[in-house]
Amino acid sequence: MVPMPELRLRDPGLALTEDLPDVNVWLALVHAGHPHHAAARRWWAARSAPVWFCRVTMLGLVRLLAQPRVMGAATLEAPAALGVYADLAARPGVGLCPEAPGCDAAYQALVAPGLPARLLTDAWLAAFALSAHLRLVTFDRGFARFVGLERLELG
Repeated sequence: MVPMPELRLRDPGLALTEDLPDVNVWLALVHAGHPHHAAARRWWAARSAPVWFCRVTMLGLVRLLAQPRVMGAATLEAPAALGVYADLAARPGVGLCPEAPGCDAAYQALVAPGLPARLLTDAWLAAFALSAHLRLVTFDRGFARFVGLERLELG
């Protein structure tokens, strides 16, 4: 069993000075073979405010680390992948942000008619960041579609 760090929860009412990296930023940060590894490491080294996982980014990271099509020879067994998350979450300035009040309403507002099904999780991450007053850190320029979302595009 992987020992989980003591949970540090963020007050979702705080001002927008903290970051929510998306799944691919977390993956690039921990996987040296990722094409954006250097960019993720530069952002990590330069950050000054806390960074947060949400449950979707935590589960996404663990799933991708255990996915052979993504990781190839570096694929981890699920307990080891969960251990990578636990190691990150135990670091100073890293925690798990609970879902903020208003997240569901923000999500419903972002799921516009015609939004492709492949973007439903992106819409949820955008709604989560908006409702928790977090800046989304991403390599994905597609998050620009979500009006009002504060984001930092890496790479």
